[in-house]
Parts: sequence; structure tokens; C-alpha cells
Amino acid sequence: MRESRGCESCGAAEIKRSELISLPVATVSIRVEDDRLRFSDVQRRLKAIFIGSVGNLVEWYDFYVYTAFALYFAASFFPGNNPVIQQLNAAILFAIGFIVRPVGGWFFGHLADHYGRRNALMLSVLLMCFGSLMIAVTPTYASIGAAAPALLGFARVIQGLSLGGEYGASATYLSEMADQKHRGFYSSFQYVTLIGGQLCALLVLLVLQQLLLTPAQLRAWGWRIPFVIGAVLAITALMMRRNLHETDAFIEAKKPRRESSLRKLFDYPREVMIVVGLTAGGTTAFYTYTTYMQKFLKLSVGMSDNQTTLVSGASLVFALCLQPIYGAVSDRIGRRWLLIWFGAMGTLFTIPLLNALQSTKSAGTAFLLIAAAWAIVAGYTSINAVVKAELFPTLVRATGVGLPYAVTVSIFGGPAESIALWFKSIGHESWFYYYLSGVIAISLIVSVSMRDTLRDSAMARHE
Repeated sequence: MRESRGCESCGAAEIKRSELISLPVATVSIRVEDDRLRFSDVQRRLKAIFIGSVGNLVEWYDFYVYTAFALYFAASFFPGNNPVIQQLNAAILFAIGFIVRPVGGWFFGHLADHYGRRNALMLSVLLMCFGSLMIAVTPTYASIGAAAPALLGFARVIQGLSLGGEYGASATYLSEMADQKHRGFYSSFQYVTLIGGQLCALLVLLVLQQLLLTPAQLRAWGWRIPFVIGAVLAITALMMRRNLHETDAFIEAKKPRRESSLRKLFDYPREVMIVVGLTAGGTTAFYTYTTYMQKFLKLSVGMSDNQTTLVSGASLVFALCLQPIYGAVSDRIGRRWLLIWFGAMGTLFTIPLLNALQSTKSAGTAFLLIAAAWAIVAGYTSINAVVKAELFPTLVRATGVGLPYAVTVSIFGGPAESIALWFKSIGHESWFYYYLSGVIAISLIVSVSMRDTLRDSAMARHE
């Protein structure tokens, strides 16, 4: 009996010992499996963000290669001997691309909210490909007369429709694919690739200027090359976007509905006005220091073609590096403080910065002044996509982000270059500096009065 009891106690001890050993093993295996799932999820998100961002870069390259090469092709489409007037005509066609962006914002927003972000992103890059290819093969004014600028304008309309849809769909997609703790950082890559697209356009210009073609060849036919490159890149981006995953937020919220996204948008008037107010100052400042700055350095500061390209390119690299830094900062301190930084500093220092830039003769000083401006403007550009996405629930998010933004950009962003050149043509260039400061002040008022979307976000709302 004693031996039996001893054996029973030994057996119980063995069972307890095996349980003690097996429990940590089971816990470890569960943790390993959780880590694998977590890593797989992070990997899926990063891949989707990368593909979405690459497509965004290609779209913005295609759109901005127009303004990067306008100095070379303007004379081919607009007759006359006054370069300022030729650039003004080219800038007007650039602005036309913005006028139709609200239509693109509405159409692609509806498509993204009803049929998925992925489908909208694929169609937008396909349209951009067609527009770029059309510009590449359009004959000059000397060959077909007034039909040349008309065809150029039509191509810009197609590109404007595409880009009007790209912003809202890509901002929504990147914000929904990013995890909550790092949403500001990941969504900042929309402007990393947006600026990167412009940088690629300048890089192509620099290579053609310095290594491959003479100025005469660039003006004669070389300006067509970057548009062909853009069309090929757009096809590549389209093939990549075919493999995109749809966002979890859209899948969870998806349900049959007949109400249009535009009609639903009227339920969020305050959010729409916040998007308009923030975008007004931000987009005017952005286009001042990107598309217009190249012409400002050439026509107002008096730099050579090479100096203009180098300073513009270097300042864009600096701006690109700022975006993820500011995005990560917003994940810690909130979105609102960065927007207030942009509004306050932009209102106070825009006029002194542009006056100093106009009077300098040094390329190095010009770069430092533009870099200082970017340190201010990045407070808006780095987080504007995520702020707008966090304002709206899932079923109206793409339209809510894209449409009010596109309308505001067509009013303030697109015409910024034309307004600046017009002020210059009538001998009052500095009036534009005051105009820019005033528009940024509007964004400051909105930033101070809005909620911080980091702490009060609508991302989890699917109504």
C-alpha cells in the first residue's frame, strides 16, 4: 500500500512537472505564432503602402514634368518673342488641369467609396498614362497652328481628372493601411512620393541638360522624352497596383447602398470646411515653392538654367526628407500643433523670405532661404492627408478627402503660378507675397479652431 501510494505521489509529481515544463513551451509557441502574424501583417501593410506610394510618385511625375520642361516647350506651342508671356500661357494650361480636378475628386471618390480604393487607384494611373502619351506626340504650333495648344490643353484636362482622383484615393488608402500608432509617419509618404515625383522630373531635366542634349535640341524635340518616360512608368505602376490589397476598413464597412457619396458628404459640413480652410494656405504655399519656384529663380532672381535646376532639386530633396520626420512627430504630439506651426510661421515669415530670395545673387543663399520656407510648409504637407482622412468615416472618406481638396486646389493651388506671373508682368511682383501670407493666415485660423484628429479620429467609424 505504501509503495502504491508512493508511486501515486511520484506520478502526480511527474504530471505537475510535465505541466510546468509544457506551459512555458505552449506560451512561447503562442507568442511566436503571434509574432509571426504580427510580422506578416506589418509586411502586408508596408508592401501595400510601398506600391500605393510608387504609383503616387509616377502620377505626380507625369503631372509635374509639364512645369519642369515648360521653359523648353512653351515656344513650340505659343508663338511670340516674350518669354514671360509664353510662360504665362503655359501656366494657364497648367491651371486648366486644376480646374477639372474637382470632377476627378468627385468621380474617383465615389468609385473608391462604393467599389474600393484599389479600383480607383488603378483607373487614375491609367488616365495619367494616356495624358502623358498624348503630350509626347502632339505636334507644335508651327505644324498645326492653334490646334497644338488645344490638344495640349485637352491632355492637361485628362491629367487633371486623374490627379483629382489620385489624391483622395491614395490619401485614404495610405491612412487606412497604416497602423494607428504610426499613421502620421506612414501617410506622410504621400507627400514624400508627391515631392519625389517632382524631383524625378527635375532629375530627368538635369540629365538631359547636362549629359545628353544641347539647349537647342531640348527646345526642338528633347522635351518630349520625359513624357514618354512618364507613360511607360504609369503602365508599370498600373501593373503593380493590380496586386494591391483592399483596405480592412473598406471591407468591414462595405454594404449595399444607393445614397451617393456626394449627398452623404452634406452630413459633414464642418469637416468639409476644415479641409477647405487647411488646403487653401497649404496648397498655395506648396505650389509656390515647387512649380513656381523654378521660374521665380530664373525670371526674378536671374539664375542660369543649371543653377535653377540644381537649387530647385536640392530644395526638393530637403523637403522630401522633412516629411516622414514631421509625420512621426505628429504621432507623438498631435496633428494640430504642426498645422498651427505652419500657419503662424507662414503668416509671419513668407514676405521676408521671398523678399530676401528675390534680392540674393548666390545659389547657396537661395537654397538656404527655400529650405527655411520648407521647414515651415512641411508642417502642413507632411500630415495633411492623414488629418483629412481622420475627419471622415469610412463610407464617405475618399470623397470627403478628395473633393473639397480638389475644389480648393483648383481655386488656390493651380492658379498660384499664374497669379504670381501676372503680378510680375504688371510690375508688382511683391503683391503676390502678401497674397500668399493672407491665404496662409486663413489656414492658421482653421488650425487653431479645429479638433486634434490624432486624439479625436473618425477612422474607426464605418457609417
